[in-house]
Amino acid sequence: MDSPDFPGLVRFLVEPFLDSPDSLRIDCEENPVQSKVWIRIAFKGDERGKVFGRGGRNIQAIRTVVRATAALSGWSAYVDVYGASEQETGTDHRSSYSAPPQRSSDKPKPQLRPKV
Repeated sequence: MDSPDFPGLVRFLVEPFLDSPDSLRIDCEENPVQSKVWIRIAFKGDERGKVFGRGGRNIQAIRTVVRATAALSGWSAYVDVYGASEQETGTDHRSSYSAPPQRSSDKPKPQLRPKV
């Protein structure tokens, strides 16, 4: 089965977040034997916040759509942002799963001391 148009899909998903869509660069490396694709994207650094979104929600949604599209065609897809640290992207390059952020109710509450 032919692979989907991964660069076109990523461009469609990322460009709406960018003020200057012409700064978007997409590198797509396909391995048809293993049905895997590695997609690296790059854009202006000042647009990083918009693409990543609060808590990385936007970039995770983009990855989810790309992975789901790939899975429908029998492929595996990996999306990386060029120049982003693992902490920013929420992935360690071996897996695209990231643990959910800790909720404030899970954190220990600070102890208040009475005024003397």
